[in-house]
Amino acid sequence: MGVELLPSVFTAGWASGVNAYATVLALGLLSRVGGVEAIPAGLGRTWVLVIAAVLFSAEFVADKVPYFDSMWDSIHTFIRPVVGAGLGYLLTKDAGGYEAVFATLGGGATALASHGVKSFSRLGVNGSPEPFSNIAISSAEDVTVVGLIALAVAHPWLSASIALVLLLAGVLIVWLLLKRIKAFREHRRGRRIRGPELLRQRLSSSTHRDLPVIGEPASTPRRRRRWN
Repeated sequence: MGVELLPSVFTAGWASGVNAYATVLALGLLSRVGGVEAIPAGLGRTWVLVIAAVLFSAEFVADKVPYFDSMWDSIHTFIRPVVGAGLGYLLTKDAGGYEAVFATLGGGATALASHGVKSFSRLGVNGSPEPFSNIAISSAEDVTVVGLIALAVAHPWLSASIALVLLLAGVLIVWLLLKRIKAFREHRRGRRIRGPELLRQRLSSSTHRDLPVIGEPASTPRRRRRWN
């Protein structure tokens, strides 16, 4: 694969993992309307644009509904990497040979990574009681995907660099989120284990304190002295 195609494949793979339909639609419009020759002409066909537009409209709504967006992400665990791999192949199919294979695998792997980051981060966002966080994050993702695809036409390396930074930042956020969840679970597990143990200790100490020792007379309560 030529070095000049590497950033385009990476950007398309990252964008596919975040929003596959927006990526295909943006590339198709750039090919059809913008006349960008670097983009495969097949993506600009009418039926491709119509299907991509319909599916993007569905994801535009579904991705902004709390908890339903996570279900939508789980359904697309297989779809988004396939789209990323397909775009990697289409962008480099003229090169042929191992270069196209490398681009296909690279695009799919990048899409899978960005999809995983999005899915795990959304699980954390869904914990918030209000839906505005989902709407804001989803809208920012849509704008970023379209913006980076458009930027890749004129400045592919800059677009790929931004996508890489976003991917690494997302991985860091997911790592911190998983670490926090693990600490919370360990804390709850510790409370469940210590709770019955503390109760047994208190009952045991109370029992030993109230019962007399074997071989010793039990203490008799003092009689209250009356005052005349």
